[in-house]
Amino acid sequence: MNKLIECVPNFSEGSDKQILDSIAEAISSNKGVTLLNVDPGKATNRTVMTFVGSPEAVTDAAFCAIKVASEKIDMSKHKGEHPRFGATDVCPLIPISNVTFDELVPYAEKLGKRVAKELKIPVYLYEHAAKNKERKNLANVRSGEYEGLKKKLTKKTWKPDFGPTVFNKKSGAVAIGVRDFLIAYNINLNTKSTRLANAIAFDVREKGRIKRKGHPVIGDIVYDNKGNPSTIPGSLKHVKAIGWYIEEFGISQISMNLTNINQTPIHVVFDEVSKKAEKRGARVTGSEIVGLIPLKPMLDAGKYFLKKQNRSVGIPEIDIISIAIESLGLNQVKKFIPEKNIIEYYLDTLFDDKKKIIELKASEFSDEVARESPAPGGGSVSAYVGALGSSLGEMVANLSANKRGWEERVEKFSSIANQIDEIRKDLLFLVDEDSNSFDRIMSSFKLPNNSEEEKKIRLKAIYDSSIYAAEVPLRVMNRSYDSYELIFELAKNGNQNSISDAGVACLCIHAAIYGAYLNVKINLKDISNDQGILKKANQIIKKSSFERDKIISFIEKVI
Repeated sequence: MNKLIECVPNFSEGSDKQILDSIAEAISSNKGVTLLNVDPGKATNRTVMTFVGSPEAVTDAAFCAIKVASEKIDMSKHKGEHPRFGATDVCPLIPISNVTFDELVPYAEKLGKRVAKELKIPVYLYEHAAKNKERKNLANVRSGEYEGLKKKLTKKTWKPDFGPTVFNKKSGAVAIGVRDFLIAYNINLNTKSTRLANAIAFDVREKGRIKRKGHPVIGDIVYDNKGNPSTIPGSLKHVKAIGWYIEEFGISQISMNLTNINQTPIHVVFDEVSKKAEKRGARVTGSEIVGLIPLKPMLDAGKYFLKKQNRSVGIPEIDIISIAIESLGLNQVKKFIPEKNIIEYYLDTLFDDKKKIIELKASEFSDEVARESPAPGGGSVSAYVGALGSSLGEMVANLSANKRGWEERVEKFSSIANQIDEIRKDLLFLVDEDSNSFDRIMSSFKLPNNSEEEKKIRLKAIYDSSIYAAEVPLRVMNRSYDSYELIFELAKNGNQNSISDAGVACLCIHAAIYGAYLNVKINLKDISNDQGILKKANQIIKKSSFERDKIISFIEKVI
């Protein structure tokens, strides 16, 4: 699989559309690079751009962007709320798939050397690319900001990793690094007080605040044994935060970088800031994600808030996302659009040039099946029927979880709903995968068949694709069968007003299994060595009939 990385450079310009368009064009004009997002901030006078591609293509695009920024942005005239020390302030490389931090470091170094040599801009390496401990932290690298850079360059301890020690008045310096996925996250307050926002930021950020004697703000600083100021750590690990006033919105914000969202998830940050704000007489009114966010932290947030409400988490993914958006107040200052703001969704819209079957309307799906083309056919329909059966089971589970007077059973039925939802999503995937497997067979038959070597290659391709085409409906059988136990539990102990729905779910599941079984058989018709696939399918079909009869018999006795 191809290596995929992300680059999120921050440019010290937030309002000049012409400049920003020039930088964006410099990025997107590079082959193999996709510009995902441009997020300008007028108040901070800063723009975050996000693009993805191969390491080679991304570093080339990053250089082009840094070059244009050095030509178009004059730091001697720059004003802005956000810490900065260069026209291109930071340029991190972030692994997305099939690449490690260590593998990316040489790319960061190569980019840094090129920027220093061709553009005469001092370059500092940070995070995983840093040469020493002091430079790992971006805040240390950027300390003193642009105004203190001239003096900083004269110090031996702050000699750039690459480039001149001479102050570049126009472009400043740039920090190039390799880091984990970072979420730039702002939380909005019902106040215009920067002082109050800062106080809350100090309460929560990992660095905390300087320890003082007596008065916490103006008291004498307490120093440690080494003569360094002592600090009182904040309540959240992996969080960097400052407070500022955003004139554009007329509110103060706590601006944060979440550097490890696995250890400190976004919903934990939101709740903790809400608690600290309340203690100081303020209130959180919403929040803002700058740039893109992975899918997982949004799902984690949605499930967290659902659990707080004592509601089932076994609901469709898009509904979980909606709960997260509303609970975090992500629409307060600007619209949060999942297809544009969640990286996996956005990449899907960019790279999936073929419309998926499951994205069709029900009538469109029916029309597509009815056409004279052989795919989608019985395999895809079987998977879809299984998904519909799972949907019904999930509905019964959620109706049970939300039944009045059953509040103590929410966790149980929520768990069942969540398990069925995973089955449903797998079956929906297999709707398209069955059609794709047929396309693979057709492609195999179209391979050249002239020489003996070509014949061997063609025959192997036909065999491999036929085996895979049988494995897909076998997966439909297996995943569909997994739902029987859950449906039976719902029929026995779930909301009895929906017991007939559990029965229909059961019948759909059996139909899916039997339909998939027929597709297993026909796809193996001319295969001498089926690798035990048909044996497995026969075992499932026998068990399926038993489970169907058991569940339906029970339901008929009740109703």
